[in-house]
Amino acid sequence: MSLLRRRAPWVVLLLIAGASAPGWMGAYFLGVFTTAYYFGVFAMSWDLLFGFAGEVNFGPTFMIGVGAYAAGLMNNAGFGIPICLISGAAAAVVGGLLLAMPALRLRGPYFGLVTLVAVLLLLDCIVIFAGVTGGEIGMMVPDVLSVSASVNYWYAFGFLVVSAIILYGLSVSSVGLILQATGQDRIGAAALGFNVTKHKLAAFCISALFSGLAGGLVTFYGGIASVDTVVSLSITVQIVIAVVFGGRRTILGAILGAIFLILAGELLRPIGQLNTLVVSAVALAVIIFFPDGALGWLLRPREKA
Repeated sequence: MSLLRRRAPWVVLLLIAGASAPGWMGAYFLGVFTTAYYFGVFAMSWDLLFGFAGEVNFGPTFMIGVGAYAAGLMNNAGFGIPICLISGAAAAVVGGLLLAMPALRLRGPYFGLVTLVAVLLLLDCIVIFAGVTGGEIGMMVPDVLSVSASVNYWYAFGFLVVSAIILYGLSVSSVGLILQATGQDRIGAAALGFNVTKHKLAAFCISALFSGLAGGLVTFYGGIASVDTVVSLSITVQIVIAVVFGGRRTILGAILGAIFLILAGELLRPIGQLNTLVVSAVALAVIIFFPDGALGWLLRPREKA
């Protein structure tokens, strides 16, 4: 069990497995894992804000959607993918700031309600300005990352690895420790001299940056920005389940949860609507019986008999 509790060997094994996947995995499952990797970045970004800063954000798709649609609009205006991705990430950060500054003044469930309303407002804007956004059908973009499944896989895998390194590094740094302190005891952290609002605002901006960038990449992976792929409230629910299933406040557990949800959903597709029921039941069982999540349980020290 000592080996099981060490994170590094398992991370190395997962990196090796992920890096070797294009050599033995078919195009279909490469596409499944590509989607799961982007979803993993969504989940890690949300875990930084919820798991560490203690803010229940019910609107992660607001920042994802802003980044995706901003990148798509820039591409339709004739700009290249790199400029579009930067613009999408910047738009998500600005949108996150505009949302966070008033929302962080609120306490308890009101913060979550504000972020949820922000998603609903974005959905309304997409429908109202359908001439520009494509409405519920979606907005096509002229450029895509690649038509090769293996190349798209490498883009997603590389982005996931870099994002995980940065976000995990932040979580174990002094910034992450301060965020944990502010999330668990806001008044106590303030009494120690920490600027609670500043650190939570920083967490919101970092979460928005990665969410918006991932949203833009998803747009150029699928060639479309749509409500179903980047803004839907069902995506918010999946992100929350992925983080809690994998392990809140672990960052890396969010990847595990995201891969489980996406992969299980595809493998169980033949059973039709029972697919969602089975996946949700398994996730619920883990959440109930293993509050620390799958990764938290694996890394938890065991008591000797």
